[in-house]
Amino acid sequence: MAEITASLVKELRERTGAGMMECKKALTENNGDIDAAAEWLRKSGLAKADKKASRVAAEGRIAVAQAAGKAVLVEVNSETDFVAKDANFVAFTDAVAQAALASGAADVEALKSAKLPSGETVEEARAAAIAKLGENILVRRIARIDSNNNVAAYSHGGKIGVLVEVAGGGGEFARGVAMHVAAMNPPYNKAADVPADFVAKEKEIELAKMSEKDKQKPAEILEKIIGGKIAKIVNEVSLYGQPYVLNTDQTVEQAAKAAGADVVRFTRLAVGEGIEKVVEDYAAEVAKAMQV
Repeated sequence: MAEITASLVKELRERTGAGMMECKKALTENNGDIDAAAEWLRKSGLAKADKKASRVAAEGRIAVAQAAGKAVLVEVNSETDFVAKDANFVAFTDAVAQAALASGAADVEALKSAKLPSGETVEEARAAAIAKLGENILVRRIARIDSNNNVAAYSHGGKIGVLVEVAGGGGEFARGVAMHVAAMNPPYNKAADVPADFVAKEKEIELAKMSEKDKQKPAEILEKIIGGKIAKIVNEVSLYGQPYVLNTDQTVEQAAKAAGADVVRFTRLAVGEGIEKVVEDYAAEVAKAMQV
């Protein structure tokens, strides 16, 4: 049997990120063959990944990758913000975003089989990251834009990611719009995109809020009052109607016209949105333990 030296264990640790004892055991089990030992640890990592798969992963990072005419956002979740800031996790998410951009993957299932520069698939690298970092890690969502128009990608602290497609104008304006979307989170692009049932519901609410005296006003005046209130609400929920964050003296629509641009579409992802987080009630937990 080949000698299991300290330098060999150290090399396997650096290569796989596994613990010292696990590396020593892997080398022992595989007669000192470092490649076989790395594969053995990978398989062990996959088993650990399965055990961690039921844990809620609601923290994480939005990774961004961009090239001419195309950009992607990928949400990768972890269990804690501590791991989300770990250099290994950040490197993994950046590599996944680059793989998504290069492969053209349009959904998570397709992304799983995309190859990283290391030769691993995204799914294989995810399992290795779980073994290394000790938390459930989930590649949850992907968004992409491929277009001949200006495409901008923006990440705000890794917690919010935005993609914007803009016809005309320039890359600087497109990036400005992406920053605006990150800050203001408009549900819709333009007034015409606001659903009719939303408008009808808001009209109903505004009418109910009016005093009986106002309701007695002539129909045309009542319509003007309600119409003004609805126009304000529509502006608040549409990108084009909002004051532009880079110049609040203009709306986004006015800024777009000044730039000779038209915002075609945008996508905004925020880490953990839609995931039900588990709130630990430690007081209740301690009280329960005291009764045992």
